[in-house]
Amino acid sequence: MRARSFTDNERFAPSVRSALGVNDFLSRPEHTLPYECDGSTAYRSAPEAVALPRTTEQVAAVVRGCREAGVPFTARGAGTGLSGGATPLEGGVVISLAAMNRVLEVSARERTARCQTGVVNLEISRAAAPFGLFFAPDPSSQSACTLGGNIAENSGGPHCFKLGATTSHILSATVVLEDGAIVELSEDGAAAGLDLLGLFTGSEGTLGIATEATVRLLPLPERVETLLAPFSALVPACEAVSRIVAAGVVPVAMEALDAATIEVVEAGVGAGYPRDAGAVLLLELDGAEAVVAREKREVERILRSSGALEIRTAEDDAERERLWLGRKRAFGAMGRISTDLYVQDGVVPRSRLPEAIAEVERIGRRHRIRVANVFHAGDGNLHPCVAYDGRDPDERKRVMEASHEMLEMCVRLGGALSGEHGVGIEKRDALGMLFGEDDLDAMRRVREAWSRSGLLNPGKVLPLRGGCSEAMGPLPGPGRTAAAVPGAWI
Repeated sequence: MRARSFTDNERFAPSVRSALGVNDFLSRPEHTLPYECDGSTAYRSAPEAVALPRTTEQVAAVVRGCREAGVPFTARGAGTGLSGGATPLEGGVVISLAAMNRVLEVSARERTARCQTGVVNLEISRAAAPFGLFFAPDPSSQSACTLGGNIAENSGGPHCFKLGATTSHILSATVVLEDGAIVELSEDGAAAGLDLLGLFTGSEGTLGIATEATVRLLPLPERVETLLAPFSALVPACEAVSRIVAAGVVPVAMEALDAATIEVVEAGVGAGYPRDAGAVLLLELDGAEAVVAREKREVERILRSSGALEIRTAEDDAERERLWLGRKRAFGAMGRISTDLYVQDGVVPRSRLPEAIAEVERIGRRHRIRVANVFHAGDGNLHPCVAYDGRDPDERKRVMEASHEMLEMCVRLGGALSGEHGVGIEKRDALGMLFGEDDLDAMRRVREAWSRSGLLNPGKVLPLRGGCSEAMGPLPGPGRTAAAVPGAWI
């Protein structure tokens, strides 16, 4: 059944608008255009309307209106995602949770926080700080991304190497299902049945819309040491990472940046990375005083024997914040060199990082594109960043071909298609690299059990039956929607 257009239903807009505030339903093109894509600007498709609910009940009312009218709908947080997950492929309605942005309660005794899912990630830690607590998941976009998006993508971040991704820190969630029903998914329920909360976290907005969540908080560590180690090249830096882990040391974070990334970061942010280095490792240790002191000595020994040109330790919180600012603003700094940025998100075994990095560089040269590498070295989670001109069809084509080869390389080396950005549109038709048709059919049946209408975030994650292709298809050009590209995505 074809999803009905928003304009097919004269009664739809008034019925949904009546459930919202007077200014909380947008339908004029100039108002809906900012919602045509997420942080991955390669995929664009403008919605026909945008709803801005402020309560769970309003979300449910909008969902029921969409379901009754046969109009597709897609949830959205801050739009910082990088796989097209919040891009409304079939038009319809975007349900933005940006106005549901409060930390409702912090319990120091239980070490939890109850939050609306439109709250910005960093605000949770700020609310918890007076109690000596913090929220561990820290995507690079944590000063802008929202809890709902983190849950949808099971977001990672620099510190998830030791502390775990988002799923390790979600205790319960209030979810609006595709028929407007409101349910509570809880970690406690997993002990007596299926772990539905674990299934929901990372489902990329295809099973329901989380409106509130209870998150786990951790105590602030007794001691934190942040180290910066420059190297002559990226390969020896990666080898140092494997040696650190093999020695039994588990830093809370290990991030790598190559010379191309250092160049743009220093020009745009001024984090204090040495401009003449071929690569830098940014490492952080945390925990009890004695443990951190012992681990620091061991890490410094390994870094020196691996060829570190120097080892710098942040002297205070201000220097620590500056060093991390360079890493967390690396993607944004790429805007200095081109109009568009494509960020890949493949994963390889940590021991194969040197091989993977060398192959990424070869792929870039072969396709005549500029690749800057910044990644979670401890997890083997690669983030090759390709700066390109989205107005040039030939360059777009070369970028997509190179990206596809990088994914093939990750799978060939025993890795995965995504570490934290999700599948969304970007990798949807590449899932056949990892899964057979029987596997994909099983996943489809799970999704259909939650969303039988097919109206909830359609066209994402899973390839259509019989239409799975390992080719990622053409990029939509300027002025074209993803849905307008014949056979590309839906």
